[in-house]
Amino acid sequence: MREENTPPIKPAGLGETPFGDWLITTVGKEEVLFMHGGWGKIAAAASTQYAIDRWKPELLVNLGTCGGFAGEVERGAILLVKRTLVYDIVEQMGDLDQAIAHYATELDLSWVGADLPAGVRRSLLISADRDLLPGDIGSLKACYGAVATDWESGAIAWVAAHNQTPCLILRGVTDLVGPGGGEAYGDYDLFASRTENIMRRLLEDLPHWLELYTK
Repeated sequence: MREENTPPIKPAGLGETPFGDWLITTVGKEEVLFMHGGWGKIAAAASTQYAIDRWKPELLVNLGTCGGFAGEVERGAILLVKRTLVYDIVEQMGDLDQAIAHYATELDLSWVGADLPAGVRRSLLISADRDLLPGDIGSLKACYGAVATDWESGAIAWVAAHNQTPCLILRGVTDLVGPGGGEAYGDYDLFASRTENIMRRLLEDLPHWLELYTK
């Protein structure tokens, strides 16, 4: 059993990319390369393409955080992303729905099966290059059935799909946003401490997902 304060990952190799550091280690029975890709859609798209071109992964896994809609998802829930879309597109010369659909991506989760670990739920995840505005929650729920947002998943899934690279996205809900605002807005320390807990859990659960994929 792993000691409480023992890091879940012990690097066997380290390196750098234009976007962030990488390391290679063994997770369960699999050799896994971790790469920090940066925040926002631009860095996410560029670093995803870089990773695919350089390492040609059998499975691209994105682990991270997201903000949830108060009353629609629980704080600490892990979202197994089945579909992504980018919602901050403003199209004033053509069809907005067509533009939104162009960057929407369906993820193939057929290999995951029906039984999910406790606290994990399949979900749409919507992305924008900004934090969620409380005033947008109603329209995002009505238009898309969204329960959470992040900055990167839409770009990562889209690039992976266009490279025909299988992709798994797991995002943990660190904080909730409601009509009165976001509980972590203006409180970066709160976000950072919850992110540490979410990322530790995602890393501890990673062997489960890799085993499912390689069966």
